[in-house]
Amino acid sequence: MKVKKLMAIVASTALCATMFASCGSTSSSSTAESKAAGGDTSTAAESTAEGESKAEAESKAEEESKPEDNGGGNGGSGEKIKVGIINNDPNESGYRTANDKDLKATFNEDNGFDAQFYYSLKNDEQITAAQKFIQDEVDYLLLSAADTAGWDSVLKDAQNAGVKVILFDRTIDADPSLYEASIVSDMAKEGQTAVDWLKGQNLDKYKVIHIQGVMGSAAQKGRSGALTEAAEAEPDKWEIVSEQTAEWNAEKAQQIVQAAIDGNKEFNVIYAENDDMAKGAVAALDKANISHGVGKDVIVMGFDCNKWALQELLDQKWNYDGQCNPFQSSYIKDIITKLEAGETLSEKTIIMDEKGFDATTITAEDVENYGI
Repeated sequence: MKVKKLMAIVASTALCATMFASCGSTSSSSTAESKAAGGDTSTAAESTAEGESKAEAESKAEEESKPEDNGGGNGGSGEKIKVGIINNDPNESGYRTANDKDLKATFNEDNGFDAQFYYSLKNDEQITAAQKFIQDEVDYLLLSAADTAGWDSVLKDAQNAGVKVILFDRTIDADPSLYEASIVSDMAKEGQTAVDWLKGQNLDKYKVIHIQGVMGSAAQKGRSGALTEAAEAEPDKWEIVSEQTAEWNAEKAQQIVQAAIDGNKEFNVIYAENDDMAKGAVAALDKANISHGVGKDVIVMGFDCNKWALQELLDQKWNYDGQCNPFQSSYIKDIITKLEAGETLSEKTIIMDEKGFDATTITAEDVENYGI
């Protein structure tokens, strides 16, 4: 509930209290004066009826002043908590589809929320949507930013308007005082875990086709970082044969790998920053009859742990998949519940627990338990 709404209720309650107090004082004074002058001519029955009437009126007023409890999410007040949710396109990847489904399963009317959703892969469009949500006086703005930069101004506007901001899935480059909490994956750790695994393959030479996600996003920057550092640290051992963004898209990834094949570039690693792009890369390999997977010519690496991608590992057609946990809504709801109760959050940043999977050790149980 907005501060200004609370102030209106308090002011209204105070005014009513003053009016009732004033009326009660006048009535008591008049009755006392009448009795003192011997003018109390009311019968016992009339007095009793008057007393019952007052008691009933007071009881009714008390009942009407109680907040309606319809099981809503706003402390039982019955008023829905208004939430504006800005996310990336749910069709972007299997991860994003699961993430969007998880949010919708939690932030709905049955759970006490009035939620509006907006989707875009473009930062400027997301910022415009955030401004609109602020104008609509949402209570909470949930944000998975398309880009890490450019959010300071609109987050300050949100803060000034009393809108609480919670980040999910991705971090941004903004002062932490501008948002309540951040529930995110450690993208840099995801990248480092993947590159450490790749180093453990002990290749004589790493010739990598690096297929990047949407440039500037936290996922792209985090998953690219460790690979870039490895190539810069050992230029004689690591070579980035091709490095382009496919914007999380399978078809674009296929075109990038096909271009490398057509250009007779030598490579032995596909490092794709999500599963869909790894899938597109493999389509190009299959078309060119280039073997891939465990013990084959090309190592294939993806991220997100879609169930079908983990099955590729189990079948040893891919080599590695890095987990990115899309199920963040329960964490967000818990934070909102605490903030609505006036509690202080113990953690500003909550890092999702994630791991990497190797085709030589993954099990069918892993596919079932961790696949999204």
